[in-house]
Amino acid sequence: MGLLVVGSIALDTVETPFDKIENALGGSSVYISLAASYFTSPVHLVGIVGEDFDEKYIQMLEDHGIDLDGLQIVPGGKTFRWGGKYHYDLNIRDTIFTELNVFENFNPVIPEKSRKSKFVMLGNIQPNLQLHVLDQLEEPQFVVTDTMNLWIETALEDLLKVLKRTNVLIINDSEARLLTNESNLIKAAKAIMGMGPEYLIIKKGEHGALLFGEDNIFSAPAYPLEDIFDPTGAGDTFAGGFIGYLDHVRDLNFENMKRAVVYGSAMASFAVEKFSTKGIEDLTRLQIHDRFIEFRELSRFDDAGKF
Repeated sequence: MGLLVVGSIALDTVETPFDKIENALGGSSVYISLAASYFTSPVHLVGIVGEDFDEKYIQMLEDHGIDLDGLQIVPGGKTFRWGGKYHYDLNIRDTIFTELNVFENFNPVIPEKSRKSKFVMLGNIQPNLQLHVLDQLEEPQFVVTDTMNLWIETALEDLLKVLKRTNVLIINDSEARLLTNESNLIKAAKAIMGMGPEYLIIKKGEHGALLFGEDNIFSAPAYPLEDIFDPTGAGDTFAGGFIGYLDHVRDLNFENMKRAVVYGSAMASFAVEKFSTKGIEDLTRLQIHDRFIEFRELSRFDDAGKF
């Protein structure tokens, strides 16, 4: 049945203090699907593009075993475009332009063969569209959801309906505080899990990520990279590695959740090393495993010392 991924597909123009790239492949479903494809197959991508979407991108996705039967190509239409400029502090960026184009009328239609998917990743799209996706599925077992501050502020009622049908919510620390009006992330996590999700992941950018669930908390470090060229898509790449690993093992205990967080972090660390999706297009399983081990060593210590 495979993993179902629904989200945006974009052509990004990104400027950082180091370089600039125009009309590069982006979008939540692209980053998620590419990262997940290293762990599981097939990955069913559902999204929408215009006639201007380059065939080379379609070929690259298919080469990764990504099923594009759910890809809508609108004749004469233009693909969603986003432009952003990052500061020297790469956690800060300015949106230069947003052109929704065909994405403005996106109506995700899940192909018949994908409606039995047990593992589902809902990328950052309007909550009413996330609900529409869930309504088309037969019996999803594990739903991971992403959202953003815009939907928390403008579509909270629908978002709360989505959360009741979500197993894992992935948000950043500012979104967690906004959703709960709690400044303390521990209190915020408890409040969010009371809204429905069994697990919660709070991303903290260069400070790593926190996993909450089963009365446990796991803190994953960020990988100490010397060169970060483009943070765009890092969060979606993390989500793809996370759910891709879990779809591979199909055992949803907390230890595997922890491993999935580290694999997600490893994939995100590759993504930011190059512009667009270039950092995750040509990886090997050995590279991914080696970085997973490096992540593990970042937090390992000998507890035999005396106090």
